[in-house]
Amino acid sequence: MTEAMPPLTWETSANTQPELSDSLPDSVASCLQNARYLHLATCVDLKPHVSLMNYTYLPSHPFTSSTTALPHGPIIIMTTNPSSRKTLNLLSNPNVSLLVHDWVSSRPPAPNPRSSPPPQSDRPSTSGREGGRSSLATLLMGMNTSEMGSISATINGTAQVLQRGSEVERWCKKQHLVYNGFEGSANKPDAAVLSGSPNAPFHTRPEEGEDKDDDVRVVVVKIKDGRIADFQGGVRDFILTSSDGSTEGLVNGTS
Repeated sequence: MTEAMPPLTWETSANTQPELSDSLPDSVASCLQNARYLHLATCVDLKPHVSLMNYTYLPSHPFTSSTTALPHGPIIIMTTNPSSRKTLNLLSNPNVSLLVHDWVSSRPPAPNPRSSPPPQSDRPSTSGREGGRSSLATLLMGMNTSEMGSISATINGTAQVLQRGSEVERWCKKQHLVYNGFEGSANKPDAAVLSGSPNAPFHTRPEEGEDKDDDVRVVVVKIKDGRIADFQGGVRDFILTSSDGSTEGLVNGTS
């Protein structure tokens, strides 16, 4: 019996043909502009750590690399509690991976094999409910996933914790607050945004004034490369090049 051959369009997952460009693919840029959170992965001593983060994506900025330590765009800005595990990891190992996606659908409820099937009735339902589920929920559950989202992007980069009190740090912090000023936020949205994690608000000092959030550290990630995965299982790699066409890193951290 001959061994089954993969389709002609198949590529090994670790070896695709990367797209070289000095800007992000449109699908990744659009995803970063529209998503609300991303997952930040750090690692020290072979112990990985993942955090759900607020973030700000900037394709460019007014600073030059010759006058400031801020890398040229595109960059991602995040803020974090200085005593958190992710901050300590970043100070020891600046290499990070980010995951951002535009999926908004959820996994349908799995049947419980131990439960009995619901009783059947010959009478038509008059409450607009089907099988204990509202008609709206049934409609939403039946929507095609491709209509709800299309891609996820894994992004590799180098993180930098900005110098406390510097002009660049103040500017990045201001941009981060502006871009994350969503409606319906908590009573103190600044504290929640500057905490970095949407689920663990950072408690700023009670004093009033411009220095009330000085303990928050600003993190900037320089994007190097990444991988795009669509809802059909296809993958596509990209590598950002510098102005002279050279690459600063290889896909998925492979050197």
